[in-house]
Amino acid sequence: QVQLVESGGGSVEAGGSLRLSCAATSKYTDLRYTDIRYCMAWFRQAPGKEREWVASLTVDGPFYAASVKGRFTISRDNSQNTLYLHMSSLKPEDTAIYYCAADFRGVCTLAASYWGQGTQVTVSS
Repeated sequence: QVQLVESGGGSVEAGGSLRLSCAATSKYTDLRYTDIRYCMAWFRQAPGKEREWVASLTVDGPFYAASVKGRFTISRDNSQNTLYLHMSSLKPEDTAIYYCAADFRGVCTLAASYWGQGTQVTVSS
């Protein structure tokens, strides 16, 4: 079992920046020493739309959706078991609830095993 708690959301004007954090904890697993298949990811869901993948971080490196590539950066502090999403040059279309996800099978998709509760990001024009 892994618990994920996101923070850092808020309201910002277009062109601004925000950094989201996702703190991961587990009673049974030392997340500092994880299997190579462990992956973490960010997803988002805008009002009236399907939840979509934003970025993931695996042993093979970071991967980004085309809509955020070059503007968002995903990173992880292993010592703190925390995943980050640094978002810059924000656009109104980035407005959504952002969710953190994790999986020990390398499944960083909507089928990921563990999810946070989400944090709201609102970008005004």
